[in-house]
Amino acid sequence: MSVKNLLVELFVEELPPKALKKLGDAFASMLLEQLKAQGLATAESQLTAFASPRRLAAHITAVAPFAADKAVSAKLMPVAVGLTADGAPTPALLKKLQALGAGPEAVAGLKRAMDGKAEALFFERTVAGARLQEGLQKALLEAIAKLPIPKVMTYQLASGCAQPGWTSVSFVRPAHGLVALHGSDIVPVEALGLQSGNTTHGHRFEAAVEPVVLKDADSYAETLARDGAVIASFADRRADIVAQLNQAAAQIGGGVRAIEDEALLDEVTALVERPNVLVCSFEEEFLGVPQECLILTMKANQKYFPLLDAVGKLTNQFLIVSNISPADASQVIGGNERVVRPRLADAKFFFDQDRKKTLESRVAGLDKVVYHNQLGSQGERVLRVRAIAKAIAQQLGGDALAQQADQAAQLAKTDLVTDMVGEFPELQGTMGRYYALNDGLHADVADAIEDHYKPRFAGDTLPRNPVGVAVALADKLETLVGMFGIGNLPTGDKDPFALRRHALGVIRMLVEKNLPMDLQTLLGSAFYALDDEAIQREVWDRQQAKELAHKLVEAKGGLIAHGGGFSRRVFDKAAVENLTGFIYDRLGGSLREEGYSAQEVDAVLALRPQRLAEVPKRLAAVRAFAALPEAAALAAANKRIGNILKKADAVDPHANPALFQEPAEAALFAAMQQAAPVAQAQFEAGDYTASLQSLAALRAPVDAFFDGVMVNAEAIDVRLNRLGLLQSLHNAMNRVADLSKLA
Repeated sequence: MSVKNLLVELFVEELPPKALKKLGDAFASMLLEQLKAQGLATAESQLTAFASPRRLAAHITAVAPFAADKAVSAKLMPVAVGLTADGAPTPALLKKLQALGAGPEAVAGLKRAMDGKAEALFFERTVAGARLQEGLQKALLEAIAKLPIPKVMTYQLASGCAQPGWTSVSFVRPAHGLVALHGSDIVPVEALGLQSGNTTHGHRFEAAVEPVVLKDADSYAETLARDGAVIASFADRRADIVAQLNQAAAQIGGGVRAIEDEALLDEVTALVERPNVLVCSFEEEFLGVPQECLILTMKANQKYFPLLDAVGKLTNQFLIVSNISPADASQVIGGNERVVRPRLADAKFFFDQDRKKTLESRVAGLDKVVYHNQLGSQGERVLRVRAIAKAIAQQLGGDALAQQADQAAQLAKTDLVTDMVGEFPELQGTMGRYYALNDGLHADVADAIEDHYKPRFAGDTLPRNPVGVAVALADKLETLVGMFGIGNLPTGDKDPFALRRHALGVIRMLVEKNLPMDLQTLLGSAFYALDDEAIQREVWDRQQAKELAHKLVEAKGGLIAHGGGFSRRVFDKAAVENLTGFIYDRLGGSLREEGYSAQEVDAVLALRPQRLAEVPKRLAAVRAFAALPEAAALAAANKRIGNILKKADAVDPHANPALFQEPAEAALFAAMQQAAPVAQAQFEAGDYTASLQSLAALRAPVDAFFDGVMVNAEAIDVRLNRLGLLQSLHNAMNRVADLSKLA
């Protein structure tokens, strides 16, 4: 059996650039998977995926021309059904054998074996292994059918079919060529109306040979590069672009560098078959526009790589990745410079026009922007965010911070109605900061307008000042509370309002900023800022809600004290509980991703600690406690105590020494009198590690207690006294975490 390497290429019209890499990997991996399943490829077979704008290909090593024969045992039916009393085959058995391609002569060779409680008949035979032609045909059709195509295109075949011009096929883009080589031999397969061969096509404009003839499977990449002027490998093409970008920046000098953007790099790699990086420039007058605007328009609209100087400031030069390499590139450079100029002029126009109006003058315009049909407009939402931000800032920094947070929250969404953000929604917040500085607002307020969206994604930075923290918390809490209040919850992988990200953002700010705020208080403030009674009726009296929110904004003392005389409002307890549980679930998942064990996380979060900033300290204390030799025994004892107390009615956590009858209970009481006050003082001082370690001394008296004391004594007063002793022990041991979770 001659094992050779296999090449399969599908030549198509230009593929969607953002999906190219995924399509190439899926096509190649599916081919290999199908060939392995048929025994034509082995676990040692190596896969190389190729993907360029006009081709998907796969190179697979060690592919056999046919698979090995294999023995197959098929269960037919119970003996009682397949054979008569005298051993003759029944019609049902003969029909089953006929379906498997065997005749009556096979009855004598059937095997009997127990199948459960009944004896059954089994038909054993040798099945011929798949041939490469039929195996590859099946694998190719399967790979095409299962491609993650973003949008299918249906087109008519011009030839190679019974009805040219009428026969339709569906694929991501029209296909024009199919290559299938096993070594140097063509494997005759067909797909999408195409017959396989050994020829493909190179670069549209720069191929040295047309068509490109492939000698064998192993020379594919080399032949395409030499004769077709195409770098077939996505990874090689990407690396070549990176090298050329770095080389071009180095030639310019001055420490300039191309902006780093992995998504842009992948997209450009999917747009060219043989990259050629060129240096272009634009007029310096455009540098007066915020660089985020210029960078975004160059990246998003033109797929250019802006150049930054040594300190990260945008220069008036940029790099393009061309798909052609003419001897004189001036026409290419001039054309790209001419194309980008109107884009930059538009950005400058938007920026100049937007600065003619203050952010404050745009607040009224938010009433015309719909936020949610059950939660009102962005204007109404801003009033709620102001109320929450003011309450948070009042607790964090008093009146001065509350005033700044109120101003930042009022203006945070106003850039949504500017021309620049209307054209580039990605710049919301960023442009708000520029316009706030232009209006002469305090830098902290301007920064907060930009930062209130943070963190936008995992690993993103947090707001840079307390004003931004207050407004960012308020913005996320308003979204969470509003959506949970109307029952609009994330399900599965669907989370259109990014509630999971908002919850993680709240958690990160509370923990990483070490904020001295209780989660319950925060959620109470946020729920209080919404007219929950109206929401539950699914009726939104906008004028009434606006008046109420205005009063809440003006209410002194904030929402935490439930000031302003609006305690008449009814909150949905289920929504509060659901949101609280949702946040703790997000926190638990985040902590496990950071490397904490499930037991450690469960132990801490079982107590639902309100100060999330203290959770890392509690986890460190639990981890240190778990490493002690006494930990396992105390955790087991704590679990036992919890089970005992669950079966008892409400227990007074005090013990009367006069009712002790056993030395072990007196010894435990004495040990607790020494250890518990010390642990309590350490707990109140925030030294959770020392607090848990102080309780380790109780292991011996606890073990002795359970060895020598019957808790459920017949005398009621003695039994209640012992339960009280255990309750006080349970309370002392579970201040930092529920230690029973470590058992």
